[in-house]
Amino acid sequence: MSLVILRILRLGLHIRPIASGGNTSSQPHIFIAFVPCTSHTPSMSHGKQFTLFNHKAGPNGWKVAFVLEELGLTYESVFPELDMKKHEGPESLTKFNPNGRIPALIDHGNNDCVIWESNAIIQYIVDKYDKERKISAAPGTDEYYTQLQWLYFQGTGQGPYYGQLAWFIVYHPEKVQSALDRYTNEVRRVLGVLEGELSKREWLVGNRPTVVDIAFFPWNEITVERFLENFDFEKEFPVTAKWHKKILERPAVKKVRDERAKLLAQK
Repeated sequence: MSLVILRILRLGLHIRPIASGGNTSSQPHIFIAFVPCTSHTPSMSHGKQFTLFNHKAGPNGWKVAFVLEELGLTYESVFPELDMKKHEGPESLTKFNPNGRIPALIDHGNNDCVIWESNAIIQYIVDKYDKERKISAAPGTDEYYTQLQWLYFQGTGQGPYYGQLAWFIVYHPEKVQSALDRYTNEVRRVLGVLEGELSKREWLVGNRPTVVDIAFFPWNEITVERFLENFDFEKEFPVTAKWHKKILERPAVKKVRDERAKLLAQK
């Protein structure tokens, strides 16, 4: 695959470009310019509408990829080299995300507009491009604000606590049992919130699958599979486990998960 060149701006990111569904490139740099969001539509040098900064193992970038795939939007994935112990990327990543982390998204169909923070990216994508409301609620409706409330809860009540549990299991230099207990209990509490809501309805918003369901999926998957000891998902949270399985079976989710599995296998 050829090196992606997008409006060169004297900026080099040490990353490995990977096209959605494509192979890795051995080229060491990618050059992408950052310009403010406008309604102007420029040409796209790699033929895809978006560039997504992602991480092979972390959940947050993949939920964006799931949404792009659900809507049939084309994107190029690139993977900055991240220091997982410091939980930060290269300094040049701050050109796109001042917080220096992934994910970040460049919309080449909107004058190379850059959006960061996973749920802000998701909201941007569906507000602008899900015109048929396949997986989102229409702006201004009651369902839209229900959608926002769940995305905010996922971003503040699920991701950070699940992430802290992962940190204390994988990266912290010593075992801190009180921290493990706290974050394990928080994971179970959040699963209990989902269990209670999904016992009343099949999906979290509007009785149909939306970006909200997709947003919760990646952290549930990695945490249930890797970080909860002596845990039986189907027994302890049967309704949530059934919902989780339905998301897993969606064609777009399957496709992206298969791509991720191939990347992880390259280690």
